[in-house]
Amino acid sequence: MARPIKAQTKDDFRALTGPEKAAVLMLALGEEHGAPIWKLLDDDEIKEISQIMSNMGMVTSSLIEKLLIDFVSQLSSTGSLLGSFDSTERLLQRFLPKDKVSAVMEEIRGPAGRTMWDKLGNVNESVLANYLKNEYPQTVAVVLSKIKPEHAARVLGALPEDFALEVVNRMLRMESVQKDILDKVEQTLRAEFMANLARTAKRDAHEMMAEIFNNFDRQTEGRFLTALEERNREAAERIKALMFTFEDLGKLDPASIQTLLRSVDKDKLGIALKGASDTLRDMFFSNMSERAGKILREDMESMGPVRLKAVDEAQMAIVNIAKDLAAKGELMLATSKGEDELVY
Repeated sequence: MARPIKAQTKDDFRALTGPEKAAVLMLALGEEHGAPIWKLLDDDEIKEISQIMSNMGMVTSSLIEKLLIDFVSQLSSTGSLLGSFDSTERLLQRFLPKDKVSAVMEEIRGPAGRTMWDKLGNVNESVLANYLKNEYPQTVAVVLSKIKPEHAARVLGALPEDFALEVVNRMLRMESVQKDILDKVEQTLRAEFMANLARTAKRDAHEMMAEIFNNFDRQTEGRFLTALEERNREAAERIKALMFTFEDLGKLDPASIQTLLRSVDKDKLGIALKGASDTLRDMFFSNMSERAGKILREDMESMGPVRLKAVDEAQMAIVNIAKDLAAKGELMLATSKGEDELVY
């Protein structure tokens, strides 16, 4: 429950919490000027600010003046505002038709990435190759020169061989690309490919369920999979193939394992490894220094028995860290399907 502003804090705006400052600011703006802001807040924000306002009591004019000056000075000094997907969508809905807003947000909601080339790097190589095979080889050469080499290699491998060789030759002869040509290629990709991909791509239901199953504890996961196998074995097998588990970290290369180790809390790793296979344990220890490995082994021995729920939670947390690192391009995850790679 939000705490009301205490009497002794009403003359010192620096003692106010962020929500309390927001409540004072909204009161000062009043009905006319505050209405547009209220419309941009979500339900939880409205409830929190409203609750604080209802318990506020008298606020001195000097506090209001100091707070407004502080707000304006911070805004002008940063020179920026914080936006989000939801707030942007709400704002657009105020002056654009609903179908237009949906089209704009769907394009934004396309494959993650800050630039067009980042976005292309997250598009499945088969999907991208299927589009590029109908383009001029020189255009394909420009595109492949702008994305990561490992992704470009997979796209080339998915293109028809003769066409791929022609693209390779163009890339070998290609000099620096003029900015206007690059801009034109980018605009074409955005208009013809990315927008269409965002509108037509539907998330596979089995992928969604695999992600949900990944977040089950071991007992619940086993119960659901067993029941599903009895009713729909094909669906159960497909979900299991799509799931990324703690044991799948064993498919990481040494560099990726070391990247993961630098980001993981060692106490949490010790708990997670208590429930891991000997093979996976050995792989983690082989990528640690002798001293670090010895300390972790001793810590694990001193833990004694660990609750299965704690092991599941620790393993899930580490898998989520690995997914976050993969999303940043710092490591590559492989699913249980073997050669197929899953980029988050």
